[in-house]
Amino acid sequence: MSKLAYPYVDGFVAAVPTANKSEFIEHARAAAVVFKEHGALRVVECWGDDVPEGEVTSFPMAVKRKDDETVIFSWIEWPSRAVRDEGMPKVMQDPRLQMDVNPMPFDGKRAIFGGFESIIDE
Repeated sequence: MSKLAYPYVDGFVAAVPTANKSEFIEHARAAAVVFKEHGALRVVECWGDDVPEGEVTSFPMAVKRKDDETVIFSWIEWPSRAVRDEGMPKVMQDPRLQMDVNPMPFDGKRAIFGGFESIIDE
């Protein structure tokens, strides 16, 4: 795959109350539709299954996971950063994702996220 074909990736890690797993899945499915309508190629949501506590750093420490929470790891693939930069504001303004319509079933203040340029895709 040539570098020009590598997707741009937004990555996310958060702590979700384990009891909210079904709500999280519903929320994520609804959000995936909106992201894809605004240019995303793929939306992946992963529920923590083997996420160890660290001594210095770890996913649970990064999101200040509580005993009744599970770490999620997610990413959104975009064709390019330009498409993401154009699409993301539209996603954030989309009425289907407003808090009164589709509230996040977790504390978004403890989520970590960032945009990443793909450099290897094998």
